[in-house]
Amino acid sequence: MASKIKDFVNEQREILAEQASRLRTEPLKAARAATAKSAERIKALNPRIRAVSRSGVKLTAISQSTAERLIQLQEQLVTSALTDAATQLERAARADNVKELVKDQAAVLRATRERIVSDITEAVTILKGAGGDVRKVATHTYESVTGKSAPAAAKAKTKAKAARRKVKRAVRKAPARKK
Repeated sequence: MASKIKDFVNEQREILAEQASRLRTEPLKAARAATAKSAERIKALNPRIRAVSRSGVKLTAISQSTAERLIQLQEQLVTSALTDAATQLERAARADNVKELVKDQAAVLRATRERIVSDITEAVTILKGAGGDVRKVATHTYESVTGKSAPAAAKAKTKAKAARRKVKRAVRKAPARKK
């Protein structure tokens, strides 16, 4: 084992010595070759950098439109909450007795609960849409930069999820341990 390591180290030393002597004898040629190779690598990065930059612009547009939609939703929430409060006060002022007041308050509470549920549903819909858009941009950017398609990664994720489900099911179905 030790002799193999020594042989490997000696080989590497010889290779490095050869490269060093080549650099001493032909420094200009080596520098030109290195410069040309560097230029090629930089040129090869251009499309990838453009793809990442474009995706940054797209993500900014998605976040701005999402923020705009959420701000509009918030405006609607505040407006409807203030309108409901004013309506509640008007009904309380018009109530002839306590029974009628409680009945009106119950109706208002049901309407408020329904409004809150629909508002939450709208907010979730906005965020889900933004998440889908971000996923599309990320997938496209990944494909542009790596040249690989993302469905392979998605299939692997699906297989892993299915495997986790099988394990969970097996654990749930397993008999309890005896103490």
